[in-house]
Amino acid sequence: MSDRRLQVFHTVAGVLNFTRAAEMLHMTQPAVTHQIRQLEQDFNTRLFDRVNNKISLTPAGEQVLGYASRILSLYDDMHESVKQLTGDRSGLLTLGASTTIAEYMLPELLGGFRREFPDVHVRLRVANTDAIVALVADSSIDLGIVEGEVHKQHLVVEDCQQDELVVIVPNDHPLAGQSSVKPKDLTQFPFVQREDGSGTKSVIAGYLLQHHIQEDQLQHPFELGSTEAIKGAVQAGMGISIVSVATIKKEIALGVLTAIPLSPPLMRPFYFVRQRQQFRFRLMEELFEYARSYCESN
Repeated sequence: MSDRRLQVFHTVAGVLNFTRAAEMLHMTQPAVTHQIRQLEQDFNTRLFDRVNNKISLTPAGEQVLGYASRILSLYDDMHESVKQLTGDRSGLLTLGASTTIAEYMLPELLGGFRREFPDVHVRLRVANTDAIVALVADSSIDLGIVEGEVHKQHLVVEDCQQDELVVIVPNDHPLAGQSSVKPKDLTQFPFVQREDGSGTKSVIAGYLLQHHIQEDQLQHPFELGSTEAIKGAVQAGMGISIVSVATIKKEIALGVLTAIPLSPPLMRPFYFVRQRQQFRFRLMEELFEYARSYCESN
């Protein structure tokens, strides 16, 4: 049986979404579906139930997932033991990050790590906070960096660094001349926000609730799947939004958007998320320590 099929199955089982799994594996969705069908033919049983465009593991799928996790872990252990024996400091590491962190924090961090470890290739999986936490939980990746709260008790969650979120508006907007924006001011204008599962959306919702504002009090809220799309929508006059201050440095420098602090300020931590046991690779430990030092110095 091909270990590649097990890898594909393990990824699909982790996110329960063929499209997302295909993106993570850098494969087409038909190719992922083909691998799963071949595996189901090998076992002569279905591994997934497919109902109303949602998938779930069958009892046989649950059984295979347990074995697949152990088999793939043994492959990793084998490769790592040989590397430690030979002193090899090369290889492939997979890091997971939520969208804001991946786009605006990690390029500098990973660039510095690559200069120190030129023979290590880091593959970055980008998804919203919920998806990255799920990948860490099922051991598809060893380390995640996310911007939303993590509620899985069996994972280790550590603060990385603090991030401020600010209101963004077009330059000619009525709020543009204010020194700060109060939470109630946000209900007076159309609001653009991220999708469900986004750590940013979760943090904003929590902040508004602390100030007795329900989501249905926002004017005509609509969702977009990325910070870049939100910035474009705000610049086009479609509404106002709240984003990380780290994501708008270019727009502020170019003078195409106005950023206004919230009052009281809205701060959130970025988190490291990992399993309680040791990393499977020594190099992943090196990457984690490098990322931790980077966060402490920025």
